[in-house]
Amino acid sequence: MPLNKPSGNMYPWAYTWNPLGGKCPHECGYCYVENKINPMMKRSGNDKYEGPLRLIEKELQTPLIIPEGYVIFVESCGDLFAAEVPSAFIQRVLDHIAKYPQTPVLLQTKNPIRFAEFVIPNNCILGTTIETTHHYSKTKAPTTYKRIEALTAICLGHKTMLSLEPIMYTDLAQLVNWVATLKPLFVSIGADSRSEGERDLFEPLPEDLARLIEVLKKYTEVKLKENLSRLLPSDYLIHFQSQEGKGKP
Repeated sequence: MPLNKPSGNMYPWAYTWNPLGGKCPHECGYCYVENKINPMMKRSGNDKYEGPLRLIEKELQTPLIIPEGYVIFVESCGDLFAAEVPSAFIQRVLDHIAKYPQTPVLLQTKNPIRFAEFVIPNNCILGTTIETTHHYSKTKAPTTYKRIEALTAICLGHKTMLSLEPIMYTDLAQLVNWVATLKPLFVSIGADSRSEGERDLFEPLPEDLARLIEVLKKYTEVKLKENLSRLLPSDYLIHFQSQEGKGKP
């Protein structure tokens, strides 16, 4: 199977590769796969992200070769390191990644403690999602505090990243402390991708979000998704892009 080119609301600097099939066990209430991709795929008879977790064997024949300046985001439609994923599945995916040591690969998970179970290839960026610094109940994944704690403890020798998506109300001081401690290569920020009538998250005010971005820029590179424009002050995203560029890791 060929890699998926950057498109839609996915990272504009990343190709995607989804070797894992089945329903993601984290069941996040805002999940764009469950709310958008799955209904579309099922209409065409494709049940890749339904049912039990399984490896898609033909995906393990995919050449992990991409243009310079991009990365491959592994399992953008699920979570390869969820607690319920068999270790054998993860190891086979890592073995395939290791065949392409020159290709930068992003392993992003809401359960980064499982990184410690494996020898991660050196070409991998280790990432996690921290939608907020506060506890919230719309997921079965570990708390954001446990995620950041695990990644900080495990990441020695690896590049890291953080995803703030969908961004929710966040304690700025706590977030800055996490970023300053982890020292990620970059932070990516995005908004709830659901339609207006479906959104039910406690999102930051425009001025608070703009301040958060400006403060984080003092510690690391910040990448903004286009869908963040509805939460930001008018023209902020255009100004940000003109100053920073969209950039690629």
